[in-house]
Amino acid sequence: MRDGGRIAAAIEVLKGIEQHHRPARLALKAWGDTSRYAGAKDRAWVSGLVLDALRHRRSLAWRAGADTPRAIAMAALVFGWGWSAGQVAEAFAEAPHGPGLLSDDERQALARPRSLENAPAPVRGDYPDWLDPHLERVFGEERADEAAALAARAPVDLRVNSLKAEAGRALNVLAPLGVQPAGILPQALRLSPPDPAARAAPVEAQPEHQRGWYEVQDLGSQIAAAAAGEVAGRQVLDLCAGGGGKTLALAAAMGNTGQLYAYDADVRPLSETVKRAQRAGVRNLQVRSPLRPDALADLERRMDVVFVDAPCSGSGTWRRHPDAKWRLRPGQLERRMAEQDAVLAETAAYVKPGGRMVYATCSVLAEENEDRVTGFLDAHADFTPVDALESVRASGLADEAGLEALAERRTPAGFLRLSPRSLGVDGFFIAVLERAR
Repeated sequence: MRDGGRIAAAIEVLKGIEQHHRPARLALKAWGDTSRYAGAKDRAWVSGLVLDALRHRRSLAWRAGADTPRAIAMAALVFGWGWSAGQVAEAFAEAPHGPGLLSDDERQALARPRSLENAPAPVRGDYPDWLDPHLERVFGEERADEAAALAARAPVDLRVNSLKAEAGRALNVLAPLGVQPAGILPQALRLSPPDPAARAAPVEAQPEHQRGWYEVQDLGSQIAAAAAGEVAGRQVLDLCAGGGGKTLALAAAMGNTGQLYAYDADVRPLSETVKRAQRAGVRNLQVRSPLRPDALADLERRMDVVFVDAPCSGSGTWRRHPDAKWRLRPGQLERRMAEQDAVLAETAAYVKPGGRMVYATCSVLAEENEDRVTGFLDAHADFTPVDALESVRASGLADEAGLEALAERRTPAGFLRLSPRSLGVDGFFIAVLERAR
């Protein structure tokens, strides 16, 4: 495909996302299924332009003077990808598959774009207006900068599986792909974001990945798992296991000692947990299906640690799912808050006296984080907060430099709040609560 055809395809995908409120992943897949002529490079190019346009939709529309898929795609090429106005005009005019000639207004918008200097915070930070007070509550005057970091492209983080490999050995194998240490946790490796128009490095296609040496997992997620503390030889439950990313991190920290249980209210992702655990060499895992009556009844008040990666808005993962911020609505946030209250109450049932729960979300919103923990503590006087940083220290998974960096992200209440601007990771909130003996 020539550039004009690729741009036209990206505009059509953006139209489909806007008109049908479809997740970008599904919209891009639908386009790919009906565009057999498009090669792998074409698909990567179109996907890159669509996602970058969604990441910076507000600021691009502001600079281009129009909030349409065509205007956003055009602006993304100039202000994001560094194209000249002449390159854009030439590509748009390509016949017969280009998007069509630029209008006089479009040419003027490229020649004299509006400045972002005095734009409102939601424009500079690329997020919906209704979220402004929520972000202001957490980040204050820095909310636009924090949100802008959530609009950047994310790196690919890896967690070396200590059950199968050492970090140095895995790094040697992956170094030709550009992988480097991620910092904070010695087992974490990182691959910088690829050029938006290029295919990502095939880290999951490497033989070592198939042999279970490493898993793709954001560093923030790895830190959340480390907040479980010392888990070797313990009874541990991952209550919202999903596809098993944190389950496998907990398993590696346990070193195949003690007993690890994985459960999720949705049975579908648990099959992936089983396959990944087998590849990773995990031998102390029981996967409990929600289809089984009273699947967790025998675990009540028996767990040393219960890890709950609560369902949330996903605002901390906007780098990876930029379309999610435009689909989020106030009503959805309220439903998530109710779900979080319910899962916290459920979690308490499995924590033994003297045991702990780790409450984590990939959200940056206080309504899903501090507010939910405060409400839980008000209703459960036998639980008290524990310093999450000290819990990470007790895990033995972080080096001293990493602990010093995390100390900067510790809240006055002893919680951890991570963000891409502050630590280069997805947005995460982590609270550790202990039940009285």
